Amino acid sequence: HIQDPASQRLTWNKPPKSVLVIKKIRDASLLQPFKELCVYLTEENNMIVYVEKKVLEDPAIANDENFGPVKKKFCTFREDYDDISNQIDFIICLGGDGTLLYASSLFQGSVPPVMAFHLGSLGFLTPFNFENFQSQVTQVIEGNAALVLRSRLKVKVVKEHREKSTVQNGIEENGVVSANLEKEVGKQIMQYQVLNEVVVDRGPSSYLSNVDVFLDGHLITTVQGDGVIVSTPTGSTAYAAAAGASMIHPNVPAIMITPICPHSLSFRPIVVPAGVELKIMLSPDARNTAWVSFDGRKRQEICHGDSISITTSCYPLPSICFRDPVSDWFESLAECLHWNVRKKQNNFAVEEEE
Repeated sequence: HIQDPASQRLTWNKPPKSVLVIKKIRDASLLQPFKELCVYLTEENNMIVYVEKKVLEDPAIANDENFGPVKKKFCTFREDYDDISNQIDFIICLGGDGTLLYASSLFQGSVPPVMAFHLGSLGFLTPFNFENFQSQVTQVIEGNAALVLRSRLKVKVVKEHREKSTVQNGIEENGVVSANLEKEVGKQIMQYQVLNEVVVDRGPSSYLSNVDVFLDGHLITTVQGDGVIVSTPTGSTAYAAAAGASMIHPNVPAIMITPICPHSLSFRPIVVPAGVELKIMLSPDARNTAWVSFDGRKRQEICHGDSISITTSCYPLPSICFRDPVSDWFESLAECLHWNVRKKQNNFAVEEEE
């Protein structure tokens, strides 16, 4: 059934006890907000605070004696080594949109609700301002907040295995840990959860990219150009918007296919239903390989015989709203892109009757 976005609310089965705080690293302006937030969470709310190990290695935090007692209470983890997916009740992000994308990448399954504070350069995905963080965090802990479920893409990359290597206990012969990796005979399979977009491009080659796009097993088109973007509605205001796509509200169940600089006058961006399976492969007569990245990360080369399968994930990212899903989205368009802002026409002056 069709659900009214305004009816999506955050409710807790039991009061939250643990929170993951994600801070943009190498940003001195976030040190004070980070410290204030952590003190408030640990001392005022008795929350268990998880912080990434590399955040605490910042000299400004490591050498702050006043912050020492709070820091001792933290639980720490390392990306790609420690699994915290079942230990977090909700997430607080301090930074720009990139911090929320990073939070998404940490949870390849179910994602806890995310509260994102706008302390970066853009702010499409970060509706909260930090000035009144105490009252806003308290409302979230009490379960008084609206939610928007941001759909993600489930991506499977299948590569023809071209080098001999064996996997024992998750470690290849060359000593590289095979995280998120399965091995079949002659094939290498990797899976990703993507919040914004999958980008397939021509990489360093001077030739046009030449990739075939299949939808539910049917060849729908060949992309000749700089590449193609497959994005979620959340990603429609990111790279896809810059490439000429429409902007789609995150509550719309859809997947967007947007060409990057197509060598065709009639290749327009299209929107397909959520749940279809897209498959992208190099065309048999492609002159060069292609490259793929996932939310701007894990960039890798795609060769002949490799494939990228994309569909809607069953694990969306629950994003906590400042007001509601509609108001937040249109305010972000106005704030970040100055959408539909122009000088207004003057009205006609009404001549006064004598």
